[in-house]
Amino acid sequence: MHKLLRVLALTLACFFAGFVQAADKPVIKIGTLPWEDFIPLSDIAKHFLEKQGFRVEVTTLPDWGIAFAAVARGDVDIMISNINYVTADYWQKSYQNLEKVSVVSHGLRQGIVVPDYVPIKSIEELDGIKDQVGGKIIGIESGSGIMRDTADVIKQYGLHYTLLEGSTAAMTAQLQSAIERKAPIVTMLWQPSWMDMKFKVRYLDDPKGVFPPAQTYYWIAKKGFSNANPRVREALASVYVPIDDITAINMWVNQGMTMQQAVEKWWGQNTRLVDKWAVMAK
Repeated sequence: MHKLLRVLALTLACFFAGFVQAADKPVIKIGTLPWEDFIPLSDIAKHFLEKQGFRVEVTTLPDWGIAFAAVARGDVDIMISNINYVTADYWQKSYQNLEKVSVVSHGLRQGIVVPDYVPIKSIEELDGIKDQVGGKIIGIESGSGIMRDTADVIKQYGLHYTLLEGSTAAMTAQLQSAIERKAPIVTMLWQPSWMDMKFKVRYLDDPKGVFPPAQTYYWIAKKGFSNANPRVREALASVYVPIDDITAINMWVNQGMTMQQAVEKWWGQNTRLVDKWAVMAK
């Protein structure tokens, strides 16, 4: 009887010690943007950190200005950003209060696209189809880097076009409708995107190099985060997701899965990779 009580007491002590230890860990607050490359990366990282015993919250932020301010103030601890180009201006304004933590993916590509049946191959040829598309380039959210770059393209190439602000969902609907009717349309696209896999489009050549080369996704944080959270930093530095995997996850979502289901499917298909992350994180 006494032996049973000792075993029970030891079991309870271990349970409550583990509970207290978990409760003592701070909540890691991840900020993310509402775009199809950032959401799966943030969700995979959340899943991995939770597997390592951390408590994690994810907050969606509407645009880069608000997102960078949130990290600088400490409203969120970390977020993913393309600070080598897309968000370079925000980084330059705030870098004294921020730090680069690690790389999480690479290969972001952006550009102006037309359906493959539209007979042009270069941005320099856009004015030749201006009347067919009403002189409009269909855009997305105003705070995105690709909108800024496209506005610069119009200026640098002297195009007689108007860039229309909107949403990613509205742009997608217009692109799909145009392709179904085989109508001409000029819009913008990026990789990773499920649209790259679903729609037959052509990225127009950019001989002036206005759009950037392939870009890197970095974790950034408020200055001092890595020193204050070395185990979290090591866990984040272990996570690297190939760009094609992000595209695949978003294709599954487009086919009807929730983002959580798509991430879980990816997780199930990549257990060996995730196991390597876990070893590296220790």
